[in-house]
Amino acid sequence: MSTLLTAQSLRVDTAFGTLFDALTFSIKSGDRIGLLGDNGCGKSTLLKILDGTDAPLSGTVSLAAHCLMARVEQHLPETIASLTLVEAVLAQLPVGERDGLRWRAETLLNGMGFSAQDLNLHAATLSGGQHTRLLLARALISEPDLLLLDEPSNHLDLPTMLWLEQFLQSWSGSFVLVSHDRQLLDAVTNGSWILRDRTLHHFALPCTAARRALAERDESDALRRKAEQKEIDRVSASAKRLATWGKVYDNEDLARKAKQMARHVERLKESQTELTAGSPWTLSLHGDALKADRLLEIENLAVPPAAGLPALFTIDTVRLKSGDRVAIMGRNGCGKSSLMRLIAEQRDSALKIHPRVRLGYYDQTLHQLPDQATLFEALAPFAPDPQTRKMALISAGFPWVRHGQEISTLSGGERSRLLFVGLTLARFSLLMLDEPTNHLDMEGKEALAETLRQFDGGVLLVSHDRELIRQSCNRFWLIEDGGLSEWHDADAVFERLRQSGAPPSTVATQTEVKPTQEEDLLERLVALERLLEEDLARKPKHQKPQLQAQWRKAIDALTAQL
Repeated sequence: MSTLLTAQSLRVDTAFGTLFDALTFSIKSGDRIGLLGDNGCGKSTLLKILDGTDAPLSGTVSLAAHCLMARVEQHLPETIASLTLVEAVLAQLPVGERDGLRWRAETLLNGMGFSAQDLNLHAATLSGGQHTRLLLARALISEPDLLLLDEPSNHLDLPTMLWLEQFLQSWSGSFVLVSHDRQLLDAVTNGSWILRDRTLHHFALPCTAARRALAERDESDALRRKAEQKEIDRVSASAKRLATWGKVYDNEDLARKAKQMARHVERLKESQTELTAGSPWTLSLHGDALKADRLLEIENLAVPPAAGLPALFTIDTVRLKSGDRVAIMGRNGCGKSSLMRLIAEQRDSALKIHPRVRLGYYDQTLHQLPDQATLFEALAPFAPDPQTRKMALISAGFPWVRHGQEISTLSGGERSRLLFVGLTLARFSLLMLDEPTNHLDMEGKEALAETLRQFDGGVLLVSHDRELIRQSCNRFWLIEDGGLSEWHDADAVFERLRQSGAPPSTVATQTEVKPTQEEDLLERLVALERLLEEDLARKPKHQKPQLQAQWRKAIDALTAQL
């Protein structure tokens, strides 16, 4: 395999310390790399360095002469907001080539699911999922050999997520994909880079297997460190004992041996196995269970996207009590977030909320955190006590020197973490989470699923994260065809969403192959068996017997159908 890109000794510093140091790696033809790491560790920065947008403090990046590279940005550039879709794609090409390659831009956009009528839309009017498709078309117009994708799955609804997965599986080039979606990474990658402790850990394995291998390495390192420390303690004790005897008996040989042993101790300490610093933040949401039949009741509610506009859908009657963990599901634009805002603002008589309910709300826009406020000030509505806020910030990985930093300077992941810090400081009886995983890393998602299962109050969750919904929710509301219906099986809802909006073909020159019903059943069977296998591989105290029973029941039902 030919080498497409080589990086040597990359180092990046920020105002708050070193982001990463001495990163050396290469990307070869056929590599499909998942780039993993906690929020704020430098994944997006690394991609910008690879494509030349940013420069490292030290180190070099070399691109092979035959390699064309393109980066799919995390957000739509402001410079193309006023352009039509075709103009936005052609803007990636030299001016002299644009007219001759207009046909290719239109073909790419059609392959991304845009109709002929859509091509004259302006980029600023697109939804989040459409943004991702447009950005992919912009990257592919130059026919690159290497794609750099920065969290392309953010803000995608389930059908578009499945389309992205299919696209990456069928694309013939190499790529580096930054994502916190474990299921997507497992489906499309053949290698993983884990950015942690300012260095890069390489594995020729997809995401789940790579994380497991790193955890095993951490356990091995901890055991080795323990043995090394035991030897250091033994030699130190011997050196101290010899030094004492040398003084008592005025014996120079003993004193000299004691000094030699002390120097040996210093060498042992210098070569000790380093352990990971880990993540200082643990997500823990605390709920209060009200002794009431209904925390929330909705009757005959019309849900508009904004005041004065026609309703997107209507709700006949639904109720929620403590212990209910409801996933609100549907395609992008169906009105999920509009319903959440209506409930949060309590501005409709059709909404009846128990008078003693304390409502916590995670808004996906993160507007609860004012841009001009400091980190310390932003937590005041959640915890008036200054000392409590100070300790919460430090525990969440925000050192004291950053407490005066303005919210506007934070990354999306850091904003999300800060809002969750606020939610952990208060006790809510009804918790509303609108797309909480858009900026959460994998550890954060797993912690969120676990804490939601143990939450004593009621939960309303809007998310397209299949794993989070399966693991944390026990009721499912589906919005479609202008109404809301209740379901009791997450996989059945996923299947309904898959069928209601078949993903477009991955490229226009390929013939779309629609899976047969049998192939679809097999795909679901494999996914469930994988979930069961992964859970059984965990330590017994971390396993989920109830979910295992549900998965086994579903596996038996699918096997009978096949």
